[in-house]
Amino acid sequence: MLEAIMEYQFIQYAMLASVFASIVCGIVGVIIVEKRLVMMGGGIAHASYGGVGAGYLLGINPIIGAFFISICAALGIGYLKRHGNTRSDVVLGLFWSLGMAIGVVCISLMPGYPPDLSSYLFGNILTVSTLDLYLIASLSVCVLLVVCALFNYWKAYLFDDEFSVIVGLPVAFFEYLLLIVIAMSIVVLIRVVGIVLVLALFTAPPAIAALFLRRLESRMALAVVLGGLLCVSGLLLSYEMDIPSGALIVIISAVSYFLARKVSLRIRGR
Repeated sequence: MLEAIMEYQFIQYAMLASVFASIVCGIVGVIIVEKRLVMMGGGIAHASYGGVGAGYLLGINPIIGAFFISICAALGIGYLKRHGNTRSDVVLGLFWSLGMAIGVVCISLMPGYPPDLSSYLFGNILTVSTLDLYLIASLSVCVLLVVCALFNYWKAYLFDDEFSVIVGLPVAFFEYLLLIVIAMSIVVLIRVVGIVLVLALFTAPPAIAALFLRRLESRMALAVVLGGLLCVSGLLLSYEMDIPSGALIVIISAVSYFLARKVSLRIRGR
């Protein structure tokens, strides 16, 4: 496998994408799990499918289309959640279904044979292109800078909304900013595990870290390391076994969480 990494560019791209994905899923995933926004991330992820279809229809990179639609969906969900007097699950369900429907319509309007969208739905990290890697790297750096630059404010926003309001923290701004960061992170992970499976990579590494650590910084650091290990191990095994990489990464992530939970319960029992 080491020879293949040194020889084939597509495997090198896949390894780099795994590193960037682990950074995003570790840092943003901890925030999502702490704020209980996992299903919010799922709604934005499925809405991005409309951008993938629109990208194919307009002749642009589908990841670019997914980026713009994800941002629009995130802002729309945030606005309706704050001002629409509508339940969050209703808003998520509508955007979830609307994005998927737009994607299906766009693909049906394309002339000729429709493209294979399985890599966007279920992920195929081995198909990451040069442009995909540039976009993934750029979005990962942006997410990292936003979280690090405002880290103390994020801590206050995550753990005590009332205190944040009292000290004058712009809670509405951070809510919208968090949704935008989630949307950017989803675009990073689409090529790794796909739209359908993105929730697992957002959830498993932060959830495992939360079983053993309490400090936010420590949980983020451990989640980044775990995310990298899960992505790389899934990538290597999928290459050797010739099975879809995204699905295998998710399976390994879920199994790892259940094993870690069992270990954590035994440690606490002792």
